[in-house]
Amino acid sequence: MTGRFSLKGLWLGAALLLAAGTGTHAAIVGVAGPAYAFTAQDGYISTADGGSIYMWGYASNGTMQFPGPTMIVEQGQVVTVTLTNLLAVPTSIVFPGQEGVQASGGAPGLMTQEAAAGGGTVTYSFLAARPGTFTYHSGTNADLQCEMGLVGALIIRPTGHPDWAYDHPDTAFDREFLFVLSDMDPTIHDKVEFGQAVDQTLWWPTYWFINGRTGPDTMADDFVPWLPSQPYSCAPLMKPSEKVLMRLIGTGHDAHPYHHHGNNAWTIAVDGRMLESAPGAGPDLAVSDFTIRMAPGQTKDAIYTWTGYGIGWDVYGHVLGQEPADPARRLQAHELYEQSTVGSLLNPGDTTLTMAPGDGVKFPATFRAILWNPAYPTPDADTNREVILCAKTAGDTFAIQRAREGTTAGTWVAGTIVAYTDHGVPIPVTIPSQQFLFNGQYFSGSTYLGSLGQLPPGEGGFDPNGGFAYMWHSHNEREIVNNNLFPGGMLTMAFVDPPWAVLP
Repeated sequence: MTGRFSLKGLWLGAALLLAAGTGTHAAIVGVAGPAYAFTAQDGYISTADGGSIYMWGYASNGTMQFPGPTMIVEQGQVVTVTLTNLLAVPTSIVFPGQEGVQASGGAPGLMTQEAAAGGGTVTYSFLAARPGTFTYHSGTNADLQCEMGLVGALIIRPTGHPDWAYDHPDTAFDREFLFVLSDMDPTIHDKVEFGQAVDQTLWWPTYWFINGRTGPDTMADDFVPWLPSQPYSCAPLMKPSEKVLMRLIGTGHDAHPYHHHGNNAWTIAVDGRMLESAPGAGPDLAVSDFTIRMAPGQTKDAIYTWTGYGIGWDVYGHVLGQEPADPARRLQAHELYEQSTVGSLLNPGDTTLTMAPGDGVKFPATFRAILWNPAYPTPDADTNREVILCAKTAGDTFAIQRAREGTTAGTWVAGTIVAYTDHGVPIPVTIPSQQFLFNGQYFSGSTYLGSLGQLPPGEGGFDPNGGFAYMWHSHNEREIVNNNLFPGGMLTMAFVDPPWAVLP
């Protein structure tokens, strides 16, 4: 169920050394606007299998980078971008999703004003009218120049709400991470470097990137010195119940199905437009899925939240009636996942339970629940709590089996709290003894979140908080390699740390 078991042994040797520091943060790293001075220039990037690839890219500090600098501006600002072209061919920038873009200087191109080769300059300006996640890229010979690396991300934050994705509170987030997804055929880059003709019909990618890095370099810190042209990491880090905003941008030739283990995510916006049915409604048309399908040139925003809902056991190792002595480790609100109330009087011997009208849809077909008096804040505080097993019959009505796990059936009035929860449930398998386990570097030695267990000498060490690790990756399996070497490509790890952990 968790990456603790399915992923152990994946990240070994040199790959682990590269990923030793995770570049995690509550906000996306970028360059604040609204005025930018970019150069288009060439350089090289590295891949985790030891490759070195010739690139073109945008730079804001004298060093070519891939992708270009992440532009972060506020809604209502007038954004200006002055582009100086140091390449041997004309180039430009276009800003999909932005209206009324003005360009001055340069020469007319097919899509916009272009900067001449060898030092030409052009300036673009536009009003950042709408919040959202956008891209920018070359508008000149785009099939080749975007392949060569002339792409970047543009984030427009809603006025006065830096922790909202859009101008509605239902898009609020606790942490955000950027996923610029791209593909690459290094043969084309070799041909461009040596001035040879390029036949785009022969394009065949062998590298795939998140934020300009291949796995496991995706997990190294931002701005590590050995990746001077690839400054941005991607290693999501979160606590249970936090809302994590995923800003995804497709910049390559192919579509990429991006898969996030651990839970579904709600896609709340596409191409910088919130999925709302009417102005002011918020993302009421959001879609929940376990894989986000990204088309070339598309952007999507999705909210991911991990609670351990339905995982099958109490991931914190709690036992009913035996709360931990440490207050920080006692029952957390997010452990009582979906809650409702009893809709009618419930007496001992009853075989059905009716929930508040409409609430039954929140619960699975079969589930384990705890009934307790709403006068108590948690079920552990109510010594008369009752554990029941339920099976859906129809609508808000469930068949019940009472007096399980040592509790005694009682009479429960309408308004009693009922929750679907794994609180107090032990792990339903027997963990093999240590000599039969292969311990990955991210295994804490314990099956419970926030706990550390015994490990053999030299094992573990990358999980000091006892968190859970999940692989987030392209669901096109050939895209999680580096030139056919696994693990790599469009792949990283996401980490869930316990509620009491101190995170960046």
